[in-house]
Amino acid sequence: MDFTPSDRSNDLAHRIEAFVEQRVLPLEAELFGRVRSDDERWQEPRAVRELKAEARGEGLWNLFLPDRELGAGLSNLDYAPLAERMGRSLLAPEVFNCNAPDTGNMEVLYHYGSDDQKAQWLEPLLAGEIRSAFCMTEPDVASSDATNMEATARLEGDQVVLDGRKWWSTGIGHPHCRVVIFMGLTDPDADRHRRHSMVLCPTDAPGVKIERMLHAMGFDDAPYGHGEVSFTDVRLPASNIIAGPGRGFEIAQGRLGPGRIHHCMRLIGLAERALKLACRRALGRTAFGRPLAKLGGNAERIADARIAIEQARLLVLKAAWALDTHGIRGAMSEVSQIKVAVPKMAQDVIDLSIQLHGGGGMCNDYPLAAAFAGARALRLADGPDEVHRMQVARAEFKKYLG
Repeated sequence: MDFTPSDRSNDLAHRIEAFVEQRVLPLEAELFGRVRSDDERWQEPRAVRELKAEARGEGLWNLFLPDRELGAGLSNLDYAPLAERMGRSLLAPEVFNCNAPDTGNMEVLYHYGSDDQKAQWLEPLLAGEIRSAFCMTEPDVASSDATNMEATARLEGDQVVLDGRKWWSTGIGHPHCRVVIFMGLTDPDADRHRRHSMVLCPTDAPGVKIERMLHAMGFDDAPYGHGEVSFTDVRLPASNIIAGPGRGFEIAQGRLGPGRIHHCMRLIGLAERALKLACRRALGRTAFGRPLAKLGGNAERIADARIAIEQARLLVLKAAWALDTHGIRGAMSEVSQIKVAVPKMAQDVIDLSIQLHGGGGMCNDYPLAAAFAGARALRLADGPDEVHRMQVARAEFKKYLG
């Protein structure tokens, strides 16, 4: 295994790091540091749009897509360091048009979409003209087992009819969200992994209603947000089904492999930022006549945080290499391993930084509280820890079964 990034990856990583430090973080501090009305918070600031134009003009745009014409054409291993640099800011991924869930939705359309679907939805997403959401999780069933889904996508002649309720539909609150990917039950009598379909549903289709916006550990994550959405007799052309009926699980596996690499590397970037803030605080704050760095075992905790970040990064790079080399079926254990290990690591490092910042770490004067909520949420998003541990254990047991 060779985790050495290509020269192109190195160049892009340095450019992203400079752009984030010089352009994105100052804007993030300005936006998050002042009180804005609810109406203002749920709009895309003009400064963000201008920063996106700058990033696109510098060629720092759609870097996640493995296509040299539409994206950067990078492998998962080469994109991983870029995602880490973007992850140091809560704002940066969208500035580079590399934010979830849009990246996953664009990858679905790129790999599985028809020419018409690509023209209607992929092209404006790649241009940053619209945003999207992914509607899979449901409030009334244990969505960790996706075969439990009760929402339906029934075929009626040349139409597909959507009914059901979804929640934690991230991005649905964005003012430019124009389409969602809806996953629903199409054929209850088919094999359990051939029952569901993914359907492109415009947000303005009759019968689509945002019932409420949810708070994640007290944060509403405006202007993206997480919504509970109802679908009532939503009638769409059957051509809105992605790749055909019954292929929802197949598409989901293809979508989630690279997406989990992206999530984990962004979290490593966030953990790096938290550790940087922790070190500055420990060295610059005095209590009982001594710097915090020399009190209460804080130096050892800082050392443990550094070790944990390095271990997590290597594990993610191995997963990225395995995904590039063997595809998702050959990398399922590695991808599940990082999905368990990295959010927990990030949570621990961010918690250390919060502790060193005292009361300041609990409020929005620092990005730590929001970062902690994000890390905690990712222990549930894209599959809870328990499901991924089960996947890892299954792979281990398989080695020792005749």
